[in-house]
Amino acid sequence: MSARRKATTQISRLAHRAGGTAAANRMVPEETPVAFSFAGTTHAVMMASPADFEDFALGFSLTEGIIADRQEIEAIEVEDHGAGIDIQIRLKDQANTRFEARRRRLAGPVGCGLCGIESIEEAMRSVETVGSSKLTLAADDIVRSVKLLSRVQPLHAETGAVHAAGFYISGKGIVMAREDVGRHNALDKLAGALARAGIDGTLGAVVVTSRVSVEMVQKTAAIGAAFIIAVSAPTALAIRTAEDAGMTLVALVRGNDFDIFTHPERVVSGVAKHVA
Repeated sequence: MSARRKATTQISRLAHRAGGTAAANRMVPEETPVAFSFAGTTHAVMMASPADFEDFALGFSLTEGIIADRQEIEAIEVEDHGAGIDIQIRLKDQANTRFEARRRRLAGPVGCGLCGIESIEEAMRSVETVGSSKLTLAADDIVRSVKLLSRVQPLHAETGAVHAAGFYISGKGIVMAREDVGRHNALDKLAGALARAGIDGTLGAVVVTSRVSVEMVQKTAAIGAAFIIAVSAPTALAIRTAEDAGMTLVALVRGNDFDIFTHPERVVSGVAKHVA
């Protein structure tokens, strides 16, 4: 069964302003539990915007290293159980065998927190190297990518309360974008959308409206992008991880200003190709 839910809801509230207080309506984003189940067993539950479920399932499977490419998924079924969404993901034989081995390796006793060194290593898993990428972007590309992303955020325009992740290709602009209440979710949904559309992740830059944590770098590397461009600041671990992965991390993009934290050689002088 497929699932369709509203991404936003209108609520009433008291708006306190300098001129007084009055009742008013406002649109707010919905969020719901979304479970990813492999071989009938729940692997993870995320609080997410109830939209783009197939993109989410495919992107999560890719960026978490459960599959190497979309062809390793046999089927995705989205089920609405009222209290939340259950996404049943059926893997093909080889991918399913790898996943079962991984799940056994990470299993631990009840109440074990991170369940031992295996889980710590999983959180700090090796990142795909993108250092061989020859992609360069002009400073104007970086500024333009953030401006263009702001134009394709309908949920944010309506609510002011969601994150976005987009994919920018010089000369083409933002070719794909997804939104979600969670920044990781938005990036997973973007990864899935790119894979479903057959867009090569090495051709452009991931652009996000959030801060950059290590997971955002890991997921960007899984997409194959050598650039991550962010409106907010990165963490120290994200910077170290991007450096080791050969990724160019650009953050704090504000107007024409931005900071380059790793591999600045990919940011070249010159003007980007015009995108309307």
